[in-house]
Amino acid sequence: QNFPRFPGGDIFYTLWDFFIPAFNCPHRVDRLGGLGDGGKWVCGVDRLATQRAPCVVYSFGINKDSSFEAALLKRAPNCEIWGYDFSVTIFGPEINNNPVLSPKTHFFPYKLDAHDNPHLDPPEFTIQTLMQRNGHEFIDVLKIDIEGGEFVALAAFLKPFVGARAPNLPVGQLEIEIH
Repeated sequence: QNFPRFPGGDIFYTLWDFFIPAFNCPHRVDRLGGLGDGGKWVCGVDRLATQRAPCVVYSFGINKDSSFEAALLKRAPNCEIWGYDFSVTIFGPEINNNPVLSPKTHFFPYKLDAHDNPHLDPPEFTIQTLMQRNGHEFIDVLKIDIEGGEFVALAAFLKPFVGARAPNLPVGQLEIEIH
């Protein structure tokens, strides 16, 4: 029998790269970015590309792979990306070496945390504080891939939005890798 073969050679991937995510999306779901840790599944990227207001993306955890951010900007050129990662000083080459995409991005070597500690090295900030600093009331896509710090930071962010009288969460879509 002829079974499909997994990619060979030097291509890095995980088994999860071959499974469509199990969430309900009323729009088309696309995988953006490279195989392995760089790519993420996005719901309705074409709708982001056509929305009237500028699209706001926050990306926590860049490392040296900006394939997700580059693919998102190529598909939705009206988006701007705010990237945060204290382990590197710039976006990966997919953004940094692209003169068309790089002007649509903003990078900061900050750590995402449950509390603000701007005087630490690296500085630590909450999502709420970063939104205030950037003048944003809504994030269209929030990507968090910070190798273990997701729970503490996300719990602090969600706290004001829990309860019957709580305001709506100011996020359109959450892309999160949980460790």
